[in-house]
Amino acid sequence: MLRIGPHALPVPLVLAPMAGVTDKPFRLLCKRLGAGLAVSEMTTADPKLWGTRKSRLRMDHVGEPEPVSVQIAGYDPAMLADAARHNVDHGARIIDINMGCPAKKVCNVWAGSALMQDEALVARILPAVVRAVDVPVTLKIRTGWARAQRNGLAIARIAEDSGIAALAVHGRTREDLYQGEAEYDTIAAVKAALKIPVLANGDIDSPRKAAAVLRHTGADGLLIGRAAQGRPWIFREIAHFLATGAELPPPAPTEVRDILLGHLESLYAFYGEVQGARIVRKHVGWYCKDHDAGSLRAAVNASEDPRVQMDAVRAHFEARGLLAAAA
Repeated sequence: MLRIGPHALPVPLVLAPMAGVTDKPFRLLCKRLGAGLAVSEMTTADPKLWGTRKSRLRMDHVGEPEPVSVQIAGYDPAMLADAARHNVDHGARIIDINMGCPAKKVCNVWAGSALMQDEALVARILPAVVRAVDVPVTLKIRTGWARAQRNGLAIARIAEDSGIAALAVHGRTREDLYQGEAEYDTIAAVKAALKIPVLANGDIDSPRKAAAVLRHTGADGLLIGRAAQGRPWIFREIAHFLATGAELPPPAPTEVRDILLGHLESLYAFYGEVQGARIVRKHVGWYCKDHDAGSLRAAVNASEDPRVQMDAVRAHFEARGLLAAAA
């Protein structure tokens, strides 16, 4: 069992924070389908932006199962400490600090993985945030800023000394972005050097890969991101394999249909029909990536009417006789 401060997670599987993806509807869905914890989208530490609709939605945790984990991003220790307090006041029970995002717009303002270039600044940020709140503070990093500067182990030691409760490490440098294959030797070295829980992240896209990464790294848990897009049931698949050594059969087409329809309905309800109808397009694209569903993707992308989009999903399954076969 993975513990983060006082929180014992039922399974050591965490939905990684992803901007524009891990919103409240997706977090709730992944938790229902087996994730032990789901981390929010990155929220800004800049208080001037907390009143925007985007920030308000990202900070909405009403009805979300405990513990709520909120990721914050910034570069100023005092501002990050204030952001941690603000989010705890609004329901966060775990604060996660982003030092892993490789996006240029984030790194250009000296946030995300750009912070890994300045170990002295990291050593000021982490204790400032830990002291600011009475909930566990976690940290997400990469193996380093660049291939020639793999200082993930040095940052990890600073994190443990600063009181960080758990550390997630993505097996790439910022220079790598999401290209090539993740490497796990650095994660294994970090795990061997620390006493706090360490979670491995990067290219974990199947139950067998999950088990292999845990064996290779000795990690206490796994952080799963892109592999959950369009396949939120991956958490229960991995959990079952880790517990039994057997692979679950893929979800029945009718279950995929029902999961997708429920996900779309929650997006319309959360964002409103107009914005929701635009946001569902990327999710439908992800659900479609593993099978021939180009016509469904085209139909959903062509409409901003939730009813038309939902009907297109139903028609996609009906056209293939899947509902009749399941009757």
